[in-house]
Amino acid sequence: MTATAIATWDMIIGGEDVQAANGDAFETVSPTTNDVIGAVPKGSAEDVERAVSAARQAFDSGPWSRFTPLERSRALNRVADLLRGRVEEIARLETLNCGKIIVESRADVIASANCFEYYGNLATQLWGEQIPMNGPLLDYTLREPYGVCGQIIPWNFPLLMAAWKVAPALAAGNTVILKPASVTPLTAILLGQLCREAGIPDGVVNVITGPGGVIGDALVGHPGVDKIAFTGETETGRQIMAKAAQTIKKVSLELGGKSPNIVFPDAGIDEAINGSLFAIFTNAGQRCTARTRLFLHREIYDQFLETFVARAKGIRVGDPLEHETQMGPVISPQQRDRVLHYCGVASDEGAELLTGGRKVDLGNLAAGNFVEPTVFGQVDAGMTLAQQEVFGPVLAVIPFSREDELVTMANSTIYGLAATVWTNDIKRAHTLARRLQAGNVSINYPTVNPPEAPFGGYKQSGIGRELSRHGLDLYLQTKNVVVNLSSQPFDWYGRWPERPV
Repeated sequence: MTATAIATWDMIIGGEDVQAANGDAFETVSPTTNDVIGAVPKGSAEDVERAVSAARQAFDSGPWSRFTPLERSRALNRVADLLRGRVEEIARLETLNCGKIIVESRADVIASANCFEYYGNLATQLWGEQIPMNGPLLDYTLREPYGVCGQIIPWNFPLLMAAWKVAPALAAGNTVILKPASVTPLTAILLGQLCREAGIPDGVVNVITGPGGVIGDALVGHPGVDKIAFTGETETGRQIMAKAAQTIKKVSLELGGKSPNIVFPDAGIDEAINGSLFAIFTNAGQRCTARTRLFLHREIYDQFLETFVARAKGIRVGDPLEHETQMGPVISPQQRDRVLHYCGVASDEGAELLTGGRKVDLGNLAAGNFVEPTVFGQVDAGMTLAQQEVFGPVLAVIPFSREDELVTMANSTIYGLAATVWTNDIKRAHTLARRLQAGNVSINYPTVNPPEAPFGGYKQSGIGRELSRHGLDLYLQTKNVVVNLSSQPFDWYGRWPERPV
C-alpha cells in the first residue's frame, strides 16, 4: 500500500481558513489501510452560527448579491477549469479518503467540473414568465434565490455530491454552507478553496466539518438558513424533515434505494451481464442507485448466472490507488461489518450464496475494509436482502416468469430511486419504464447520471430533482408581480357593484 502523510485541514467560514471555535479536531482515515491521513476541525453549533452569519451577510448585502448572472456564470466556469487542471491531485485525495478506485475518482473530478460548467452556462438563463390576463393587467413572474442554503452530503461521492449541490445553488444566486460527511471531509474543503480561488466572494461558500448530529442539526434548525439539501440514508432524511418543519424550511432530499435490474431472454445477454456487473460493483456497491436486485427471467437464469458469477469472481480487488484495481474497500470497519451482517442474514433466510460473502484478508488488504464481490441467488422478493439497503458489493438475484409478477416484486420496497431494463422488445421496454415506480429508468444501459438529466426518486427515495434545469428549481422561488395598466383609477368602494336584478 502507498504510504500516506498526515495533513492538518481548516474549515472555511467567511472566506477564512479557520479551526473550530472550541479548538477540537478529529482524525480522518483511509479505508484502504485504516491509517490516519488528516486532522480536521470538529465544528460545533458556534461554528454554524459563524457560518450562517457570513453566508447571510454575503447574500443580503455582500458582493454576491450584486453579481450579475454573467459574473456568476464566469465564476462557476472558473471553478470547472480549476477542477480540470488538477484532476490527478484531487482524484488521489478522493481515493485516499473514501477508498474508491482511482479510475472512478478521476471520472468524478471530471464530472464535478462538468457540473459546474453546466450550471455556469445556465446561470444566465433564469427566466420568469409573462402571464396573459383577462383585464388591463400585466402579470409576470421572477425567479429568485432562497438565500442561505445548508447542504449536507454523503461519503460515497464526496466531491461529486458537493458539486451537484453547490453549483446549482450558486448559479441561482444563493450562498451555501456545505457540511461534508465526517469520514470524507477532504475534497469538500478543497472544493471550497477552489471556489475562493475562482473569485467567488468571501462568505458565499462556507465549509464546516464535524459530526452530523451537531452540525447538521444546527443547520436544519437555524432560522437564518432558508433551505436544506440533503443526500444520505432515508432515516436521516425523515429526521431532517421533522426538524425543518419547526421553521417551515424548504427541504430537498436524495435518499436510499433498492433498485431493480431486470433482464429478459430477448436481451443482448453478454451486454446485460457486463452492464449488470457495473451496476452493482462500481464504488464497491456504495451507491444509492446501485442495482442491488437482479431480476432474471427463469429461461436464462442459469445461463446468465454462470457467466455473471465467473466474471464477478474475476473482479480485481485491491489498492484503489493502483490503476488496474477494479474494486476497492468499503468506507469503514463498521460498514464492512454491516455488509457482512446482511450476508449472514441472507444465508439464514435461505438465499443461495454463489460467490463472496467474506472479508478480504489477503496480504496488505487485511488491514483495510475489503469485502468480496458477493452474489446471492434464489432470493425471495420479501427477504431482508431484497428489502433493505446494504450499501456494499452484495447482489440479490430474484427469478421471475411473468411480467406482472416482475412489476409487483420490483415495486415492492419503500424505495423508488432507479431501475434498469434489458430487452430488445421496444414496446415492453417503454411499457415497463412507465410501470416501474422509480425516478430514473435506464433501458439497455447501466446506471448513469449526466448533469443534463434530472435525478431523484419516488416514494421514500427522496423529494425533488437534482441535476438538469430541474436542479435549479431546488434553489429558486417564484415571485408573482401584477401591474395595473387601466386608465381608470382603482376605487373599489367608490364604484360599488350594483345590486343584482
